[in-house]
Amino acid sequence: MPDRLFSRGPLSGRTLTVASSADIVLHPGEVILTFDDGPRAGRTDAILDILDRYDFKASFLMLGRAADAHPELVRAVAAHGHTIGSHSYDHADLSKLTSQAALDDVVRGERAISRALAGSGATLSPFFRFPYLAQTGFLRTNMAQNDMVMLDVNIDSKDYYSETPDQVIARTLQRLEVRGSGIILFHDIHARTVALLPDFLTQLGERGYSVVRLVPRDPGVFGRDVITAEAPVPACCD
Repeated sequence: MPDRLFSRGPLSGRTLTVASSADIVLHPGEVILTFDDGPRAGRTDAILDILDRYDFKASFLMLGRAADAHPELVRAVAAHGHTIGSHSYDHADLSKLTSQAALDDVVRGERAISRALAGSGATLSPFFRFPYLAQTGFLRTNMAQNDMVMLDVNIDSKDYYSETPDQVIARTLQRLEVRGSGIILFHDIHARTVALLPDFLTQLGERGYSVVRLVPRDPGVFGRDVITAEAPVPACCD
């Protein structure tokens, strides 16, 4: 693992402004904390309270259907200063859909989140994560050409496994120690994640890590059709 200075202190690190996935370059000892699949009542709000106590900002990759169900939580995440990106509408495996159906689902998800944010003063960022991390070269290229920023995963906490909080924490930290930095994936829909997060963050700070705030170089995608549903897709790429 690369050398880094170990010091106890606030978890809040620098702000990283990016325009493409290539801009996401972390120093040793830096992490980006991300939460997928929300928002969910009783989970996302509890996680927001925890993050406030540890005084740093995370990135939430939201599902359109969840934003439609809980627009007040979408606005709450924004009000707490966290970055909001998208994660499709239905959490389908986009690599198994036709290219056009996949793009339609991406657009539908962004529109739902943007509706929830309307009037709040906050905007949807262009950050996107593929459900199940399943993608095709066509989808990734098409979306990047339309100014979306694909947010990959370096360390999957697998907080969806039926394990104890301590097991999830130990595995996540072990993988992080091997890499020395990285983008960490959690989900703000599980009670297990709410339970483990304070201990995980405490240990993260004790090991000298800092959490990087991820923000887009452009202000957001609100009011912009990133990918038009009517765009023709070559038959060879379905």
